[in-house]
Amino acid sequence: MIGNWNTTAARTLRGLRGTSAPMTYALIAVCCLVFVLGPASGLTTSYGTGAALATAQRAYFRGWGVVPADLFDGPAGELLTPATALFVHGSWVHLLGNMLFLFVFGAMTEERMGRVEFTLFYLGCGYLALLGYAVANATSQQSLVGASGAISAVLGAFLYLFPSARVTSLLPFLFFLPLRFPAWVVLPFWAALQWLALDRAPSGPGVAYLAHLIGFGLGFGYAWVRYGRTTRVRSAPAPAPEGENQP
Repeated sequence: MIGNWNTTAARTLRGLRGTSAPMTYALIAVCCLVFVLGPASGLTTSYGTGAALATAQRAYFRGWGVVPADLFDGPAGELLTPATALFVHGSWVHLLGNMLFLFVFGAMTEERMGRVEFTLFYLGCGYLALLGYAVANATSQQSLVGASGAISAVLGAFLYLFPSARVTSLLPFLFFLPLRFPAWVVLPFWAALQWLALDRAPSGPGVAYLAHLIGFGLGFGYAWVRYGRTTRVRSAPAPAPEGENQP
C-alpha cells in the first residue's frame, strides 16, 4: 500500500513539473485532498454520522477556520487560521465552485507571474482578505473557511493582466446559454454582484462577500503596482469555460 502511494505521488509530482502552471494544479489538489479527508465530505467514516458528524464538522471548522472573536482575543496560534482556512471548504458545492474559478483563471495568471510569485501572491492576498473580513466582524463567533479571498485576488490580477481575454460565461437570465465576453466585462460584472450582495446581506457573517471584494481589490492593485501599464497583455488564449458559481 505504501509503495502504491509513493508511486502515485511521484507520478503526480512529475506531471506537475511538466505543466506551465504547477502551483495552480497543486493548490487545487491540496484543497480537494483536505476536503475529502475532512468531515464535510461525508466520505470519511471515522467521523461518524448524524449528530456525531455535525459535531465533528463544527469542531473541524472552528479549529482550522477563522473565528474573528478568537483571532483577536485568543492565543497567538489563531493568527495562523487565515492561512489554514484557505484550504478548508464547507461543502461539495463550495469546493467545486472555488476550484472551477481557480482552474479557469489561475493557470494564465501563474504563467504570467511565475510559480514562486504566484504562490506567495495567492497565499498573501488570501490571508489579508480573510483578515479584513475578520476585522469587519470582530465579535463574530462563526467560523469562516474557503479559498474565496485568494481566488478573488486571482480574478483581480487576471483582469489587469488579461483584460481582453475572452471568457465563456453561463448566465441564468439568458437560460444558461454559453456566451463569450472579454474579461473586462465579465470580471467587473462579477465584482458588482459581490458588492450588491454585500449591501443586501444581513449583518454578521454568512457568505464572505466582503472577503471576495477585498481579495479582488488586492489582486488588481498588486498587478497594477507590480507590472505597470506597459506589461499588460491585451490578447490571450481564452481560458476554459467558467460557470456561474461564486468563490
